[in-house]
This record gives sequence, C-alpha cells and structure tokens, in this order.
Amino acid sequence: MANNPTPINYASRDEFIQSGVFFYSVKNPELSQEMFANYWRDIHGPLASRLPGLGYYVQQHYSAERVPHLWPEGVKRMDLELSGMAEIGFANSENQARFIDESPVLFGDEFNAFACTVAYNLSPASRTLVDREPTGIPNGPSKFHTLHLYLNGGGAKEFRSWVPKFAQQLADSSAVQRLRLHLPPPYDNAHPAPPSPGVDHHAGDEQIDVAIIEISFESALSARIFFETKEFKATLDGQSKNIRSLGVYFVSGVYTYVRDGKLTTAGLRGSRSAELINQIGATNQIQENVAKRFTSNFSDVNQQKKAG
Repeated sequence: MANNPTPINYASRDEFIQSGVFFYSVKNPELSQEMFANYWRDIHGPLASRLPGLGYYVQQHYSAERVPHLWPEGVKRMDLELSGMAEIGFANSENQARFIDESPVLFGDEFNAFACTVAYNLSPASRTLVDREPTGIPNGPSKFHTLHLYLNGGGAKEFRSWVPKFAQQLADSSAVQRLRLHLPPPYDNAHPAPPSPGVDHHAGDEQIDVAIIEISFESALSARIFFETKEFKATLDGQSKNIRSLGVYFVSGVYTYVRDGKLTTAGLRGSRSAELINQIGATNQIQENVAKRFTSNFSDVNQQKKAG
C-alpha cells in the first residue's frame, strides 16, 4: 500500500510580511451583533484595504455565542469578552510609514463599530509555523475549527522563551492544520494604540504581557482527540507553570482583504459581496475589465514587490 503523501505546508508565503500590528476588538454595545459584523466586514474593512502600504490585512470574527470545552481546563481563564481580531502587515518599513501617514482616516472610523481596540506592534512579524489552507485568502465562515489563545504571561521571567517552544510542540502535531504565533512586546497603557477618537485603548492587567496563538483543527472532534494524546498532555505542565491566565475564543469567520500587497475581491468589493460572487461562481465579476470599475487608477495596492 502506498504511503499517504505529506500534506503541503504553505507557511512560507507569510514570510513576505516583515512587520505588522495585531488588534483585538470589542464591539460597540449599541450595535446588534449582525450590524457590527456587517459594518466591520463591508464598511471598515474595504476602507482599511485602500490605505497605501498594506501588504496583508485579515479580520477574524469571534463567535458571540459561548462555545463550551474549547480548551482543556488547568489554567485560569482570562476575564475578557472579545469580538474579534485584525492583523495588518507590511513588507518593509517604508510601506508601514506610508500607511501610518494615511491611517487617521481609518482610525477615525473605529468609533462607529468598536467600544475598545488594543493594538500590539509586531516587529519582527508574527510567525506561521504550519498552514494547510491552499489559497491563503479565506473569506467566509471558518473552514477549520479555529481557536485563538490569548496567553497571559504576567511578566514571568521564562514566559517569552517558553511560548515559541510550546507553539512548536502544537504545530508538530498532524492534527493541527494551521498555527500562527504572535509575540508582541508588552503593551504600554501610557502610549495607547491605535489613536482612535472616542474608542477605549486601555489593556487590562491580563492583556499587558501576552502571546496569541491561532490554532486550527479539521473539526471539533479532531481537536478533542488531540487533547487526549500524549503529545498534548506533555505540554500541560509547561502551560500551568508559564501561563497566568488563558483566553480562548472560537473563530466564526475569516475575511482576507489584502494578500501579498494586492487587494482581494473582499478588499475591492466588500466581504459579503465577494462571498456571494464565490458562491454563485460569477467569474466575470473577478475579471480585470470589471474590477477596474471599482478602482481609481489602481492596479497594485502598494507596488510593494517593486519597492522591496
């Protein structure tokens, strides 16, 4: 019997990004969940996508429903209700500076959707350890059983050296379909970010010294089976010693607006429009002669590969 081929790992495609920013967000309580999600996807998202300098932009929305048993007990649970995260990335410092110069128009819009956002600088950029998703531009409900783990180190001496080893242990399992590690420097409440008028940017004690792990499994079942394995149980002692508290969030949708410095259909048309184009198979809608109707002298959002 022939051996099954080793699944392809697409992690190297993220090496294009050299620096970035990770945002977590809490929705404006005056908005319904549906209105919030739609505004973030289809109004705020395309606006962000049009700012110069972006090499990567993705939103990941968290389920508003409580999902039980996402991660084994053993570490104190973090007391923080979040609505989602966004990550932006840049191919070089020049492109990041271009984005920052134009960013007030974007951050001035946050008030319409968010009660709180906290932005962590990522320089060097975050690392993708494994990625089995072929296209790299998901737009819609998450195809995987995806969790975001917020690990509070609480300033512990060994935390930052332990986290990459822990992430690699998880990524080495064949059950893990995707794992991305964000390890920003501790957040400084004396210099809140991003500068969004009317939006809270204060991080609580549990969110100052954090690492964030995006981890995906084929299904909830495969995740539960993995949690019973010896390889996972071997990490439990390290978790209890190094993590002061842990936040676990279930990703309901992933929306990609910019990849490799180029607008996706979601970035160009809005996420729900792009999802409908895909569902119907409207290939004419992604042809250049149609796409250019939605741009203004726009062919490549940043010309980053030329600049790089």
